[in-house]
Amino acid sequence: MKTLTTSTQPNTMRACFTSLLAVTSLASAAPSMEDFYQREEIPLPEGEVMEGASIAIIDDKKVALATRRGDVWICDGAFGDDLSKVTWTKFAHGLHEPLGMSYKDGWFTFTQRPDVSRMRDSNGDGRADYFETIAAPWGISGDYHEYAFGTPPDKEGNVWVVLCLTGSFNANSPWRGWCFRITPDGKSIPTCSGIRSPGGIGFNMEGDVFYCDNQGTWNGSSSLKHLKPGGFVGNPNGNKFWEQAPNMGPKPVDPKSGSRIEIERKRIPQLIPTSVWLPHGKLGQSPTGIIPDQTKGAFGPFAGQVLVGEQTHSQVQRVFLEKVNDVYQGAAFPFLGGYRSGIVPLRLADDGSLFVGTTNRGWGARGGLPFSFERTRWTGKTPFEIHEMRITKDGFELTFTGEIDPKTAGDKASYSMNSWTYVYQSGYGSPEVDKTSQAIESVTVGADRKSVRLTVTNRQAGHCHHLKSSGVRSKAGGELWHQDAYYTINEFPK
Repeated sequence: MKTLTTSTQPNTMRACFTSLLAVTSLASAAPSMEDFYQREEIPLPEGEVMEGASIAIIDDKKVALATRRGDVWICDGAFGDDLSKVTWTKFAHGLHEPLGMSYKDGWFTFTQRPDVSRMRDSNGDGRADYFETIAAPWGISGDYHEYAFGTPPDKEGNVWVVLCLTGSFNANSPWRGWCFRITPDGKSIPTCSGIRSPGGIGFNMEGDVFYCDNQGTWNGSSSLKHLKPGGFVGNPNGNKFWEQAPNMGPKPVDPKSGSRIEIERKRIPQLIPTSVWLPHGKLGQSPTGIIPDQTKGAFGPFAGQVLVGEQTHSQVQRVFLEKVNDVYQGAAFPFLGGYRSGIVPLRLADDGSLFVGTTNRGWGARGGLPFSFERTRWTGKTPFEIHEMRITKDGFELTFTGEIDPKTAGDKASYSMNSWTYVYQSGYGSPEVDKTSQAIESVTVGADRKSVRLTVTNRQAGHCHHLKSSGVRSKAGGELWHQDAYYTINEFPK
């Protein structure tokens, strides 16, 4: 090989070498959140305790933040480029833990511990002065855990509310462990039973309603569950009120402690299986708010999917949902992290601004602060990720956010899968049980170079399937931002 000396082509060689290093570095550098999403803290009023409970978008300048302690603040400038210029105005105080809020036509509708109410500023002085209770069908005591989480109005104007059990264990107050629909004219409709300790409630893009339940009694791990009218979602302790809801149909029999949800589904027709498991410790441990990405791409490539907050780990998960045989299931993915305290409410504006309210709630959370109010925006750079994970008759189909390298994405060795389920029991939580391994028998790369079909053996109904795609690379040689996906199987395609 001929040696080029410094007297012949030094600049050319150095330029080529530098370019090579840059390309290699770009391809090998591990992606980080800062590449794709910008997280910013919004300054808060000095001396105020601003533990986030719910958020409402007012217009393209203002956002309302309701606090756990019952204040409602209006933030002006929350959409601006210079967040140091935001101003805050206290709109209301004295609410009772408002864990749900929306705004329309001058009215704030909110769900608080004892009721669903609404308020407005009738004289234009910037302060709420008219309050009206819409409905209060349930009971409360002094118990710390008797939360009530509510949605914005659905397509019919109904507010959906989920009610935590007393102490997260018992139904010592009326209708604890239930979901209600509150109509615009104040009618209260018992809708679902079986709730334990919700952390949030919201919609998918189709308008169906889901809530997050936390690990505990009859909940082996935290999860995302579909609230289907007339259904039972797993915890029987509130079923003593079933006879007071003739619209619900026959009362379900009690589940057998120590069983599995997949087994009990065959015994209990009303039992709605967990839509998506959020494995404890692997993907957080205290899921909270639920919102659909309705921004049509303003928040990145995941439009139409569901975002789920996480309190303990101070992060946001991403969930792809699909219906198989009329039953919801799907995949959960790690997504955003690094927030300064535990996320409870989150709200996406149409321009792609994601607002989160946080609190450690006395339990502790990652991030180092007792509370914060934060905004996240997409940088415009698309992360290389698994976009969707769909079940097929013989395995799964993966689509990606960008072109894949056919060699690595088509290699069986780039993937691994294992699965487990949880004991369905009256005791607290569950270890991962009935563990199995799945073999990736073949991989077919799609003609679009943005999808693969995996042929997979030994898939298990009722199990959470952990797919790790550690070997997959993009066309440019970059690795996946997140390599892990957790798919819950309730049904197989017919």
